[in-house]
Amino acid sequence: MTLSIPPELYHKMKKHPEIKWSEVARKAITEYLMELENSRTEISMEEFRELLGKETVGDIESTPNEVYEEYYKKARELEWERTKRGSTTQTF
Repeated sequence: MTLSIPPELYHKMKKHPEIKWSEVARKAITEYLMELENSRTEISMEEFRELLGKETVGDIESTPNEVYEEYYKKARELEWERTKRGSTTQTF
């Protein structure tokens, strides 16, 4: 992974060659992810619908179940093909 940092920060970091900056970054990323995961809360279906917006909810509700069933079948077939080949990538 490559990180972009401002030049002034880079010069300050260079004054401390004894520090493994990749380790500092790894720890910071780990802590940030733990905070993110701990701060997530479940939301109700009503809150989820509000987040989606009326137009999106309307689109979802007006789409026939058959369309979703076809998407599900296609995704299941593609996943089966991916696992048979041992591949980790698949284009939909």
